[in-house]
Amino acid sequence: MEPSDGEVIAAVLAGDTASFEQLITRHSPRVFATARRYARRESEIEDIVQEVWSKAFQKLRSFRHEAPFEHWLMRMAVRTCYDFLRRHQQNRESSFSELSDNEADWLERFAAAPDNASENAEAARQLVQKVLEQLSPAARLVITLLEIEERSVKEIAAVTGWSVPLVKVRAFRARAEMRRHLTRLMREKYL
Repeated sequence: MEPSDGEVIAAVLAGDTASFEQLITRHSPRVFATARRYARRESEIEDIVQEVWSKAFQKLRSFRHEAPFEHWLMRMAVRTCYDFLRRHQQNRESSFSELSDNEADWLERFAAAPDNASENAEAARQLVQKVLEQLSPAARLVITLLEIEERSVKEIAAVTGWSVPLVKVRAFRARAEMRRHLTRLMREKYL
């Protein structure tokens, strides 16, 4: 029977640092999945995951056992991803001409008849990803957590350390930012 996270943490803190590998093996799939939501290139994803595990090892003494280790780790992962977004934020503007034919067609159908644009969900997903890449780090984080991961406002507040009202304000602003980007793409298409 495998030792629990708490038992592994106790062993690591007692000096058996090799036991930390058990935590890495156990929780890496979820850390990788989280990093993939915020970075595109595999090298960036690996850098984020490595940074998360490095921070987790360095800060292991601060883990208080009040919540499961996985919650503590995922909070650290989300914050590390947010830091990554802030560090790598560039002018991510793209124009309509950079959209694939499928994405452009989907956007055209959506503009003409939003209720009937459910076909070709993959093009829609790619378009949403492109718009997400253009958002500010805070906007991208809150939209990803709220709309893609379907977390509650309270969960987002707990994971990010923001207050509940701040999460709501950032979600409102993030949606407005997404609308601005989509509106700009539509204007470029029809001008």
